[in-house]
Amino acid sequence: MSVRVRYAPSPTGSPHVGNIRTALFCHFFARHHDGVMFVRIEDTDRARTVPGVEQEILESIRWAGIEWQEGPDKGGPFAPYKQSERQEQGIYQPYIDELLNSGNAYKAFDTPEELDEMRQYQQINKKPFGYFGGAWRDATPALVGEAEASGKKPVIRLRMPRGKMLVVNDAIRGRVEFESDLVDDPVLIKADGMPTYHFAAMVDDHLMGTTHVIRGEEWISSAPKHVWLFEAFGWEPPVFVHVPVIKGKDGAKLSKRHGDTKMLDYRAAGYLPGALANFITLIGWSPGGDREIMSMEEIASCFKLEGLQPSPGVFDADKLKWMNGNYIRALTPEQLISEVSGYVTNSEVAAYFGSEDHGDPLAVEGLALLKSAFESNPAYVGRVLPLEQERVTTLAEFGPACAFFFVDEVTFDEKAVEKWFVGQGHVEALFNHLIAGLDGRSSISLEECRALVQQFVDQEGLEKLGPAVHPARVALTGKTAGPGLFELMEVLGPARMLSRLQRAKGMIR
Repeated sequence: MSVRVRYAPSPTGSPHVGNIRTALFCHFFARHHDGVMFVRIEDTDRARTVPGVEQEILESIRWAGIEWQEGPDKGGPFAPYKQSERQEQGIYQPYIDELLNSGNAYKAFDTPEELDEMRQYQQINKKPFGYFGGAWRDATPALVGEAEASGKKPVIRLRMPRGKMLVVNDAIRGRVEFESDLVDDPVLIKADGMPTYHFAAMVDDHLMGTTHVIRGEEWISSAPKHVWLFEAFGWEPPVFVHVPVIKGKDGAKLSKRHGDTKMLDYRAAGYLPGALANFITLIGWSPGGDREIMSMEEIASCFKLEGLQPSPGVFDADKLKWMNGNYIRALTPEQLISEVSGYVTNSEVAAYFGSEDHGDPLAVEGLALLKSAFESNPAYVGRVLPLEQERVTTLAEFGPACAFFFVDEVTFDEKAVEKWFVGQGHVEALFNHLIAGLDGRSSISLEECRALVQQFVDQEGLEKLGPAVHPARVALTGKTAGPGLFELMEVLGPARMLSRLQRAKGMIR
């Protein structure tokens, strides 16, 4: 069987982690079987469609490294790939006519008030919720004709069977049974003539040759309706794969308080697409063994539906940062410069860290300094970035971490000054020694920096490097933590170090 899977989002809101995980599963499953993944935009809900979201969906999955062979942007043998356009072309009409003629669908003219009254009755009497026929499931043709003649606009509903066991064969959960008497009659065509998901998606899956429907487990309750629709048409249903929900570490449904859920926010926050795709794919799927850091090619080579888990996946923001840090450390110097320079010039980054939800003045300031440095002295930036590569977990962290390299005067941490500049009798002598050793130089090597500090330690008879290294680091960076002292000294160069040491001398007391 040639595999054909679809990613079929609705443009009613920005794509989030759960949506993109479904797209990744489709991508890897198609790749593993040398099959086809296509994108279909399900935009029949006109009232909830948000302008610009369709483009955001495509940009999100493109950034995540997902490849698709057919879609609204690429065309294909089953075009168009937007349901609103398919509706305009009349693709769905013959199939709804077939259902009406066979008696597997019917017109219902209930008013909103009548439907509300029905729901209240069901709630009060603890009846199953949903539409189970009302006055229209078995209405006579004369009654239907009278309603249409009066100008009433009907919806068209699927006539679910009664007294039947409906079976959904799910690739993750196996055989799932539903009593048809407890399944309500879904709307197939709305009063405005637009098809619903229940109808258009299933018809399109048949017409487009979909072999596997990979979607969220929230659709399990609707699966018997879809299975019955396929049976009513006499079509072979696709394999249904209902993937589990994603929850936070606290067990609650994933939300903003667990971190960003909008896909492109992760790009703005400084995550690499490969790391994010790797992380998301492992939420609810396992390749077997203890493998975690995997390339897109490696995941595709071993992606099987058997690796999908029935239990909810957990979104662990700390693990995502750890994984992203690993990806950053694996970048070559050339890749690192390319990634960071592209990141700091992306306009969405400043907007993200300047927003109310993600406001971070230090990130904004640091990234602005880094952007300016790329413009004025890219060679210097190319020497700075590798020093922090082992320490950061996102591209955004390069801004604050590297800021001290790009300012004329560093901001001193008050606790660091108190600890290393106050009551330390040797610090002034250390600074004088460093100033004397740097004076007149235009550059200095790492080994020369090491030798300069070691010389002072030996002269003063200090037992360890620490009493010299720590105050020197604070004087040059304003902080107690950072890259190796001798490495940062080499990159800062004599002129910058002399200026900072002179200023630091004035803070000794």
